[in-house]
Amino acid sequence: MKMLERIGAPWKLVKSAHDLEEVDALIMPGGESTTMLKFFSEEGLGPAIKKFAGEGKPVFGTCAGAILLAREVSNPPQEKLALLDIAIERNAYGRQVDSSIRQGECPELASHPLEMVFIRAPIIRRVGAGVKVLGHSGELPVLVEQENILAATFHPELTEDETIHRYFLQKI
Repeated sequence: MKMLERIGAPWKLVKSAHDLEEVDALIMPGGESTTMLKFFSEEGLGPAIKKFAGEGKPVFGTCAGAILLAREVSNPPQEKLALLDIAIERNAYGRQVDSSIRQGECPELASHPLEMVFIRAPIIRRVGAGVKVLGHSGELPVLVEQENILAATFHPELTEDETIHRYFLQKI
């Protein structure tokens, strides 16, 4: 929310399927993906998000949000929205103490390296044919896009760099 405020973008906290009807784009944040799934189930958000994305509205998932968007999830397998043709492994960088800040490249979005914050982050293990890799950290894809769906395995909102959020907002 602070990142959106900093770049002057209006935002609304979405807690229900009804709330989703009132927005033009959705950012699914980091957190704990199984807890988010429980909340989605209680509020009927899963089908509503699928419908929202199916209408071509932009959806951006960071970290746990990326896990929920993935077609395949491992470590362990879990329910997901399956809106993005990637295979993702949960907590692949290790435990909380293994969290780190790394440099990454998003050459189509920025001419400079981006600071990337990885907190118990997932790793993208497979990228489907229709998925475009927009960013890497080392050899690993960390920012991917498929049509109106954008996903990052890191937390761009925890840095000062506005590049990725500005890119997402251009999709609206």
